[in-house]
Parts: sequence; structure tokens; C-alpha cells
Amino acid sequence: MPREQALEMWLATQFPDTPFRVEFAAADADFRRYFRVLLPDGSTRIAMDAPPEHMNTDPYVAVREVFAMVNVPKILARDREQGFMLLEDLGRVTFLAALEHDPRPEVHRTLLLEAIDTLVTLQGASRPGVLPEYDRALLVRELNLFPEWFAGKELGKPFTFAQRQLWDATLSVLLPRIEAQPRVFVHRDFIVRNLMLTPGRPGVLDFQDAVYGPVTYDLVSLLRDAFIEWEEAFVLDLVVRYWEKARAAGLPVNPDIDAFWQDFEWMGVQRHLKVAGIFARLYHRDGKDKYRGEIPRFVRYLKKAARRYGELAPLYQLLLQLVGRDATDEAIDSSFSATRLA
Repeated sequence: MPREQALEMWLATQFPDTPFRVEFAAADADFRRYFRVLLPDGSTRIAMDAPPEHMNTDPYVAVREVFAMVNVPKILARDREQGFMLLEDLGRVTFLAALEHDPRPEVHRTLLLEAIDTLVTLQGASRPGVLPEYDRALLVRELNLFPEWFAGKELGKPFTFAQRQLWDATLSVLLPRIEAQPRVFVHRDFIVRNLMLTPGRPGVLDFQDAVYGPVTYDLVSLLRDAFIEWEEAFVLDLVVRYWEKARAAGLPVNPDIDAFWQDFEWMGVQRHLKVAGIFARLYHRDGKDKYRGEIPRFVRYLKKAARRYGELAPLYQLLLQLVGRDATDEAIDSSFSATRLA
């Protein structure tokens, strides 16, 4: 039986003697799909379709309870065996849509500060032993998506022996810096596509992969986005705003803002490498090209960070070998040469 037909039959048991319509709402990068259920009184619900042969909905249910201090959808009904859930509808407008609709910096700042307030609330409830650990094994597994899928599949350039040495040198300095960060609840995909414009406070979606890990991870996810990019000064201002709010809330952020900014940057390197690999995998393995065009943005993020820190010189050299130089690289190289000649 087609999944859509099975879903509608299940929904009929949830709304007996009540006519309803079902329309497609959204799809995730994985196998989940979401449908909006429209009822005669004008109210709506969201139906999740998570094929059980591919997805386990138990983590969604568990994390939803852990994150109940923020605005996550209520679970109204569930069929675990079929992989169906009926959820509260948090609306149709994502933060991404709102940000793209109104490009004014003050509007972007207001919405992102609302997101930051939600993040501080979420992190303020953190405690160990509740969510899976964002440990070295998971960090490395994510990082290895870059050589396998971005370099090997997207570029057709599997690492040479020398490039593997550059990669290993990068991980040897990157991982200790990330592991040294204080730990909190990590949504793990705290992006503007997963935040909903709802009255009072943002709605938070797609939280089922949450872990207990580095304090800067979700802030990086929010401010180094895949689909929208901000000027560096704007990002820095919001990082400072977060840092002030986090300190006031008693969160374990680095008390030195310069050191915290570096924590943010180094965490970003790990995430950007991972996302470049994931987006390449979605295209080459799963046939989903929606995210492929955003890979260059993450390469730009990586180059900017790698240029700033001498310890990341191996990564910068690796990136130049893989994707070459761009106008920004040439301008910076010229500036360095002029400084040396002076």
C-alpha cells in the first residue's frame, strides 16, 4: 500500500466522522515527510511520515520531552509500527522564509536574537546523562564525510598520501580544541529552516538528533547557514550578543570574548567539513540535488577560518589543492607579499 494511502487511512482513525484534507508540507534531507491536515473548523495538524524500515521515531519522542522548555510541537497521536505521528502545527512560515522576505538588517537582527534567546533557554536546561554524547567517535565520523563524499565523489579527487597527511594534521589540532569546549544540550540542526515564526517565541523543529556536546555548535549552525549568508561584522555582533546573554544566564561559555570567538570559529570548521560531505552525499548517494548548490558557501566558510589561524594552515593548503584559489585568496596572498616586502 502506498505510504500516502496508509497515512490517510490512519488519519481517518484519528478524526472519525470528520472530513479532512491532506496536503504536502515539507520533506527532510532523510526519509521523513510532513503533511498538513486541514480540518473543517479551519484548524490544522501536521502528520509525520517516517518509514519504519528507514527511520526510528523513538528519538523524536524522547528529545521532544527533553526540549519541552522551548516551543516544540506537541505529539497528539502516534503509530510507532507504521511510523506515523500527528503533531501540533506551528505554522507555515519558517525563519528562513521571513528573513528572505525582508532583507533589512534590523529585521534579521531581531529574528536572530529571538532564536538566540531560545537557544540560551534550551542550553540553560542542560544536564549530562540525558542525551547521547557528542564524543570523538561521532565528531570523526562526521568529519570523514568530507574526504569520502566531497573530495572523493563530488570533486573526484580522493586524497593522495600527502593530502591524507594534511588532513590528519588538521584533525590533530581541531579535535582537541573542540573537545575542550564546555558541554550543553545540542539541537544539532539549529538553523533558520528549522525555526518557525510563531507568536510569542520561535517554534523549534527537527530536533531528534540532539546530543550533549560543545557549547558553540548550535550558534554556528544558526549564524553560518547553508541558505543565507551574513556579513562578518553582523555575525560577530550576534556572537557577542549571544555571549552576553549566555553569561548572564550562567552558561559555561569562555569568559574571554576573543577566546569564545575562536571557539565558535573552530567548531565551525568541523561543522562546515561535515556539511560539505553531507550535501555531496545527498546528491551522489540519494539523488537529492537541493543542497548541492550550497556546498561552495561552506568551502568559503572553511577558507576564511583556515586563513585566520596558523594551526589550520594544513587545512588551507588542502583546500587550495582540492578547489584552487579564488579572488579572495589572491587578494590576501598579495597583501601578505606586500607586507613581507615592506
